[in-house]
Amino acid sequence: MAALPFSTICRHSNSSLHSNSKSSFTGFSQRNNIGHLFLIRKCSSRRVVRKLCVKNVASDKKQEQNEPLTEQETLDKFVPDSASIAASIKYHAEFTPSFSPEKFQLSKAFYATAESVRDSLIINWNATYEYYERMNVKQAYYMSMEYLQGRALLNAIGNLQLSGPYSEALRKLGHNLENVANQEPDAALGNGGLGRLASCFLDSLATLNYPAWGYGLRYKYGLFKQLITKDGQEEVAESWLEMGNPWEIPRNDVSYPVKFYGEITSGPDGRKEWIGGENIMAVAYDVPIPGYKTRTTINLRLWSTKVSPEEFDLRAYNAGDHDKAYTALKNAEKICYVLYPGDESIEGKTLRLKQQYTLCSASLQDIIARFEKRSGKAIDWDTFPDKVVVQMNDTHPTLCIPELIRILMDVKGLSWDKAWEITKRTVAYTNHTVLPEALEKWSLKLLQDLLPRHVEIIRKTDEVFIHEIISEYGMNDLDLLDQKLRKMRILENIELPNSVVELINSSIEIPDTDPIEERDVIDTDIKATEEKEEEAEAKEVEEDEDEVGKEEPEEDDGEEEPSVEEDTEKKTTWTFKVDSKQPKMVRMANLCVVGGFSVNGVAEIHSEIVKQEVFNDFYEMWPEKFQNKTNGVTPRRWIRFCNPDLSKIITKWIGTEDWVTDIEKLAILRKFADNEDLQSEWMESKRRNKIKVASFIKERTGYDVSSNAMFDVQVKRIHEYKRQLLNILGIVYRYKKMKEMSDEERKQSFVPRVCIFGGKAFATYVQAKRIVKFITDVGATINHDPEIGDLLKVVFVPDYNVSVAEMLIPGSELSQHISTAGMEASGTSNMKFAMNGCLLIGTLDGANVEIREEVGEDNFFLFGARAHEISTLRKERAEGKFVADPRFEEVKAYVRSGVFGSYNYEELIGSLEGNEGYGRADYFLVGKDFPSYLDCQDAIDIAYRDQKRWTRMSILNTAGSYKFSSDRTIHQYARDIWRIQPLFLP
Repeated sequence: MAALPFSTICRHSNSSLHSNSKSSFTGFSQRNNIGHLFLIRKCSSRRVVRKLCVKNVASDKKQEQNEPLTEQETLDKFVPDSASIAASIKYHAEFTPSFSPEKFQLSKAFYATAESVRDSLIINWNATYEYYERMNVKQAYYMSMEYLQGRALLNAIGNLQLSGPYSEALRKLGHNLENVANQEPDAALGNGGLGRLASCFLDSLATLNYPAWGYGLRYKYGLFKQLITKDGQEEVAESWLEMGNPWEIPRNDVSYPVKFYGEITSGPDGRKEWIGGENIMAVAYDVPIPGYKTRTTINLRLWSTKVSPEEFDLRAYNAGDHDKAYTALKNAEKICYVLYPGDESIEGKTLRLKQQYTLCSASLQDIIARFEKRSGKAIDWDTFPDKVVVQMNDTHPTLCIPELIRILMDVKGLSWDKAWEITKRTVAYTNHTVLPEALEKWSLKLLQDLLPRHVEIIRKTDEVFIHEIISEYGMNDLDLLDQKLRKMRILENIELPNSVVELINSSIEIPDTDPIEERDVIDTDIKATEEKEEEAEAKEVEEDEDEVGKEEPEEDDGEEEPSVEEDTEKKTTWTFKVDSKQPKMVRMANLCVVGGFSVNGVAEIHSEIVKQEVFNDFYEMWPEKFQNKTNGVTPRRWIRFCNPDLSKIITKWIGTEDWVTDIEKLAILRKFADNEDLQSEWMESKRRNKIKVASFIKERTGYDVSSNAMFDVQVKRIHEYKRQLLNILGIVYRYKKMKEMSDEERKQSFVPRVCIFGGKAFATYVQAKRIVKFITDVGATINHDPEIGDLLKVVFVPDYNVSVAEMLIPGSELSQHISTAGMEASGTSNMKFAMNGCLLIGTLDGANVEIREEVGEDNFFLFGARAHEISTLRKERAEGKFVADPRFEEVKAYVRSGVFGSYNYEELIGSLEGNEGYGRADYFLVGKDFPSYLDCQDAIDIAYRDQKRWTRMSILNTAGSYKFSSDRTIHQYARDIWRIQPLFLP
């Protein structure tokens, strides 16, 4: 493992420094891959050098004989003690300072501690990198726009098995490890489940010793920091990099050019060249990712953007035109300012596309450079897919496909056929959504302007794919062919390539002409016939001349069926109609499916929807491409480190801590579910975690909540399909019923609850922000109602992130995963809650389906319509057949009564009404599922009153969560998609 192998012995030497020293600091330095400890003492009267020598605690004899340590011994045999760790922390506090030297305060202690840990990570990172290069095995490269890392300190020292020594070292220095760790800001590199999944995958890849790297962007401000005010959500810039990031390692020697705009020319050899335009540089920042109980430390390489100094217009600056001088610099830097910049404007769309291309281009250049380095002089490009696999995490990295083709053709000189075949064997695609708006489409014009060479490649890819479609379905049924082309093409609403039109028209059979009847004719008949034909031809010419200059009749711009026409020469032609009123688009998801060798969903039900609905035509054509990989989360961060109290109980009853890496052992808990001793310990652990949550809520929101109430939590991105609106309307109905009862009736009818919300609404998502405002208004009313007291509280925790989740999840008792069935791809927070013994209420959606199967139907609170019913229910709504439950009408009227303040919620409530129209007709079926949801909540109250039953259900949730480890998911990716093997460092 990656331990720092030092203990200290102080000896004197003849060298001198001034005496009367005020302080001394020891730390680690690196020389010839062997760490050395040193002490510097400042003196005032005479020079004395106090030299600290290294003592090899694993082999005193070798050290006495002055035999050199091998790298193997350095890395494997030495474990740092608290004294050497304290020395390292003190060294970094003085010699790698981010703070002034006066005081060793908490913030300074965090950075010094993190830099000390980073020393260990770098040793292991270097060893891992060098070994991978030497062994030259196939590696997986995970490409994602998001990595929701969370705090790294406790995770890193936990993985290194150094929690005890670091805790003791900080105590010696006057600090508590937990307090120091709380100084770390969350890395603002992601937002939701997509980014958290990517981070869990990196943890599992390192822990399981798979050769892999992650690639992403180094966002300066991330998404945004969420403030909750009287007006609801407000966004301000995230400041996570303000004091620097102690985990990242700038690689100023690793940078690649990235180009935008410009034009395409052909060289004398026919090779295309992309010239002119805007040029930037992508610079690498590496973040070591340690595995658990292993030396393997893989890399997350993040790209930052800049321009060369030559791009700074010094002449304009000196002339006072500062804006012009900074233009190139600003254009480059802003690419990595914000995660998901608003895309309502063309500038916002352009910036998003620049981000995606920067990630793809820089990462592929880096991957190819490493491939060439490992290959030596004899580069065989046919072996590239045998050494490299690129996993695209959703459609954001789609440009990997045309970019890889571009590099192989334009830079490396390969033919189209060769580049296309290599790409199709290299790239794989994970689909994360069935929402149409999330299946990215980009304007062809925007792509053409920004990435002209890539549009050429995409057009060629589309043309090649169309020929595949024709080969698959033939040309006998042109209506069927037209349907397939409209659904499957990469280019949407764009004319067919000439080669396709010619192929189809050449295959259309010319109708048989009437047989010629033979009969006797005389010369006068022939002459008369010829004269009539000449007259007819002359008349046609006159009519044609009259038509010249007349305006053509306007074509119908609506989507039409293909037409088959006959010209005057009896030739039959086929045309593919496009709608000139609709934009011409590039469908990125279709490009992913066409250009990748694998397409996977992220839960069983989601993967079936992908195959049967989202990409059904592709699935019929290439069934072998499609598979399922149910998501998972790392049990290290999401049980072992965030819930140490529960972890100790699990270890005690299972009899081993091996469950942390062999999570199937959690199933052993099932046989103890009825054991009263375990139940007692389990309840006490939950109680202690709830007390922490109550204290946290008080600190963050000012609200006092009772730890004796049920903690009911819904934390996730705010979106209409996730139905936070259903949750809060259920709370409003509960509150209304409470207000109609006496105090005694309320206590008999309702279990006390603290309803906790958390999550960010995208800055331009107006309806989602209305939901946040509504939740906070409801909370402000209920929480200050003296009649209700502790029987019901509603709390919105601001700026939800990984660290907040690590606090809330261990203390949660009920978690809501209530999306409209068929709309949540998987979800991963449901897995985290189940692992921590939290019961779930949810629909049969995403991973809920599999969680319910594993934990047992009796231990999951199910409600709502099923996925296969949704389209029919929406159709019935459109036809005006939906009849709302009286309770739903009652709660809407109560909201409109103004009980929750003067804010006008008509737009929000109105979205649940009507039968059609944008923002109307209750598209997400809140009204349909509302009565089922209320009935389910009543069943939850009944279950919670029986604490023995509830605790048994809680234990069985943890025991049944073993399937949802990201270790299992990564093993499946490695085996079924990436075809990579674990590589253990010697």
